[in-house]
Amino acid sequence: MKRKPLLVLLFILIGASVFQLQAQEIIKRKGYTLTFESNFAQLDPKLKKRLIETFFEVYPKLAKEYNPETLKSVKFFVDTAYKGVAATANGVVTYSSLWMIKHPEDIDVVTHEVMHIVQNYGNSVGPGWLTEGIADYARYKFGIDNAGAKWSLPALKPEHTYKNSYRITARFFAWIEKNIKAGTIKAVDASLRDHSYKPEIWTALTGKDLDALWADYFKNPQI
Repeated sequence: MKRKPLLVLLFILIGASVFQLQAQEIIKRKGYTLTFESNFAQLDPKLKKRLIETFFEVYPKLAKEYNPETLKSVKFFVDTAYKGVAATANGVVTYSSLWMIKHPEDIDVVTHEVMHIVQNYGNSVGPGWLTEGIADYARYKFGIDNAGAKWSLPALKPEHTYKNSYRITARFFAWIEKNIKAGTIKAVDASLRDHSYKPEIWTALTGKDLDALWADYFKNPQI
């Protein structure tokens, strides 16, 4: 009789191991590998498929545009314990199961997060608003269904600055690309990755510093 608790524990451990194996899927396509894991039993299989398909559609494009040396193997983890939206570190993107429930249409959260992998700034010499602004600019440029998520670049408001980060900064970058000099953001991204970034790069690339560019943008913000 004393052995039964040990047997029960053994079955529990075996069951947990089997669940972990079933929760992991490894997909390989055209030189890239995505490992997909989830501890969210209610994850919609259609949403899971969209997350995977978005990765394989978007990540190679981001790699080609910004960093061909980016990681070839990436991991997605849908986590019930994570309370944010999504976070990326060391080639692993963690997604909130709660966000998946509330916003299943926001498929281009993938685009923003995997751009952080492509960026690979390490111990960055640049400000955080610049990193997030570039990631949202990449979402704007390469996202596959921003409209479906009702995600767009916000109209300029008097209280905005280029340091607001995310979509506000991304809109400024889109304006620079269209109205000042195409390729500017790609060059800035590269300088952040090789740690040569200095604020003076904006003047070298466009003829004006950030404050002057923002002043021009503020006068005529159409993109």
